[in-house]
Amino acid sequence: MNDASMTARMCLFARAYHAETYGIKVFDDSLARRLLTDEEYRQMAGYLAQGISFFAPDFQGTAEEALAHVVNSQLSPSPLGRGAFAETSLERAAAIGARQYVLLGAGYDTFACRQPAWAKTLRIFEVDHPATAADKQRRLEQAGLVPPETVRYVSADLAQPHWQDALLRCPGFSSEAISFCSLLGLVYYLPRQAFDALLAALAKLFPEGSSLVFDYPVRQTAGSRDQKQAQLAAAAGEPMQDGWSYTEMESTLAKHGFLIYEHLTPQNITAQFFAPFNRVHPDHPLSAPEGVCYCLAVRK
Repeated sequence: MNDASMTARMCLFARAYHAETYGIKVFDDSLARRLLTDEEYRQMAGYLAQGISFFAPDFQGTAEEALAHVVNSQLSPSPLGRGAFAETSLERAAAIGARQYVLLGAGYDTFACRQPAWAKTLRIFEVDHPATAADKQRRLEQAGLVPPETVRYVSADLAQPHWQDALLRCPGFSSEAISFCSLLGLVYYLPRQAFDALLAALAKLFPEGSSLVFDYPVRQTAGSRDQKQAQLAAAAGEPMQDGWSYTEMESTLAKHGFLIYEHLTPQNITAQFFAPFNRVHPDHPLSAPEGVCYCLAVRK
C-alpha cells in the first residue's frame, strides 16, 4: 500500500461528523474536523449520502438524512465505540502505572494533540505505514496543530519483518516501561500468522503489567452490515480476514503471555457506550457491529 489508508480517512470523517453534529457524544474527537479540508469534508459527505441505495435501497429522505443514516448505521459505530473503549482503558492504565502509549496503525488519531491532564506524563509513540504517517503530518501542519514534545511518530510497515526495530530506535522509547498499546482496526486485516507474529513482537517490546487494547472480528455468520463493510474495505484495497472465536483469541493471546482482562460483546458495547446517545437520538441510533468484539489484555 503506497497511498494513505482510505479506511483511516473514512474513520476520521466519522469522528469529525459525530463531533460536529451531535451534542451528546459517544466519543468526542474535537480535532478530527481540522484534519479535513472543507472540500474533502463535502466530497466525503456527498459520496456517503449518494451511497444510500447500497446500504438502504428503500430509503426515502433528503441528502442530509441519507448522510446521517449511512454514517450512524454503517460508518460511525466502529471508530466511535473502540475509541471510547481504548481511551477509557488507557486512563485506568495510566492511573496504575502505564508510562508509554503506543498506537499501532495510529491513522489519524488525535489523542496526542487533545490529551487530558491525566495523560500529560505519558510518552506517546504513533506507529503507522509511511504513506499514512506522512499524510497525517501534512494535515497536522496545515491545521496548525503542534503535538507536545512527548509525542514521537514512527514510520513502519507492520506487515514487514522487524518493523519493531524502528520503534526500538525511537528516542525516549523503553522496553522496560509499563506500556499501553492500541491496535484499533488492525486485526480485521491481519492473517492469523501475521497476528501471531505481531503478538510475539509485542511480548518482547513490553514488560509485565503492560496492556493491549483492540477490536476483532468474531467467527460467525456476518450480518448484512458486516458484509457491506467488508465489501467496501475490499474495494478500497484493504480486504478483511476471517473472524475469531473467543477461545481462539484467548489461546493465541495466552501463547504470548497476554491474559484477557476485559472482553465486550456487541451487546455489551451498545449498552455501555451507545445507550446515552440513543436515548437522545432515537431517530438515528447507534449499535455495535454484529460481528465485532473489544478486548483488553494484560501482559503477565
